Amino acid sequence: MEESNPRSFENHTLQLVTKAVTPYSYLLPTLILIAILSILPIVEVIRYSLLDNVIMTKNPVFVGLANYITILTDPVFHQAVINTLFFTIMSVIFHLIIGMAFATLLNAKVLSSFTKSIFRAVYILPWVFTATIIAILWRLLLDPSGIINYFLTVVHIESIGNQIPWLGSINLALPAVTFINIWSGYPFYMVSLLAGLQGIPNELYEAATIDGAGGLQSFRYITIPQLRPIILSIAMLDFVWTMQQFALIWMTTGGGPIHVTEMLSTYTYKLAFSSYQFSAASTSAVIVLIISIFVVVFYVRNQKASV
Repeated sequence: MEESNPRSFENHTLQLVTKAVTPYSYLLPTLILIAILSILPIVEVIRYSLLDNVIMTKNPVFVGLANYITILTDPVFHQAVINTLFFTIMSVIFHLIIGMAFATLLNAKVLSSFTKSIFRAVYILPWVFTATIIAILWRLLLDPSGIINYFLTVVHIESIGNQIPWLGSINLALPAVTFINIWSGYPFYMVSLLAGLQGIPNELYEAATIDGAGGLQSFRYITIPQLRPIILSIAMLDFVWTMQQFALIWMTTGGGPIHVTEMLSTYTYKLAFSSYQFSAASTSAVIVLIISIFVVVFYVRNQKASV
């Protein structure tokens, strides 16, 4: 008996270790892929940002924070930051407003199921198209000879000889691409908020009605608080996604004219593949990563607080 006790203890310990390690063995392939496809490229980009112009220079040398100083003092970078903030903040705000409005409409009891089905199909259409299709579609619509300018001439808002170059104007290009992004992104909010609205108990609204609350009061004190976790979550995700928007900007204006629609994404792309300044492009990418990390940390903290 005394000799078997150590063996029994060893077997029990081995079982505990195996039981603890087994879940991680299932996750190991995924963790390896994440390391190869995400972590290693990020580390490499950070390393590039600390060197002289990599790829174009055979033996790049360590320059420390010199690339960061160059980027942070570049006027075009400042313009790109301002444009990106305007583009992102306006998109998030109007995504929320339009998404909430359509979600509330689709959740209303005054509409029949058939009508709601039609509206759902129509409202979600912008989300079905890819960024490339959306860019081509709106370039045609906003062309000086396009249908929007034609409609404005029909209603006598503008003359045929004074057609508006929506995407070529230094005053209208940024609002135009922001509008396109708002149009293409609101369905994400609409679907998410509609799911949240359908999960709010009707008893809360009935109790509010009995207490004499009106529609606006019920919306302010019941709907908004109940949807607050969803609103914060989708707003943070949308902020990160919109800040990194590239395809839509590149295929509509390319960052022009004269940098009025230059975003951090197009600025970084041009540094790498137009100017071949890969270290500077890596530096810009790292700055975008740092900004995104701050937003993600806020998002994670919000998620933990709502659990």
